[in-house]
Amino acid sequence: MNLRASAIHAAGSWRGEAADSVVLDFDDRHRRRIALKGVRGLEFLLDLPEATMLRSGDALALDDGRLVEVVAAPEPLAEIRARDGAHLVRLAWHLGNRHLPTQIVNNKLRIRRDHVIEDMARGLGASVIAIEAPFDPEGGAYAQHDSHAHHGHDHAHGEHSHGREHAHSCGCDHNHD
Repeated sequence: MNLRASAIHAAGSWRGEAADSVVLDFDDRHRRRIALKGVRGLEFLLDLPEATMLRSGDALALDDGRLVEVVAAPEPLAEIRARDGAHLVRLAWHLGNRHLPTQIVNNKLRIRRDHVIEDMARGLGASVIAIEAPFDPEGGAYAQHDSHAHHGHDHAHGEHSHGREHAHSCGCDHNHD
């Protein structure tokens, strides 16, 4: 495999036709270095200076000048629907307090399927619907499009613990328990 992709063009910033595309789920879109094969068979090495969150519509720039489009793969999600805007904010606060990657779509929130969190949302008065769709959660205040930010904020979470959810989603290097 001689082809390398070592740069990213953000969605909307590039034009023309991509030479190929790679369909990746949320976890597979956070990478630094990985061998990839496009849907049309183009094989290349993604070789970035640091782990980066790839977004659907981004283009990976190959060393030979061609582009490979990133496409978010559909995955099992829970769509959380609120009664009104104030209810939506309350639900979003509870998800954010657990450091869960959350996608905001119009007046709905999307998370990865998790029966405990889905039950919590129902207990807070939300309706929860199982769907399959691409997952592109908010990057957060500490995220950057072109690099994975290691943030140094501190948290005061009181007496509760959410280690399992946090370990999966926050990506920071400190313990919250």
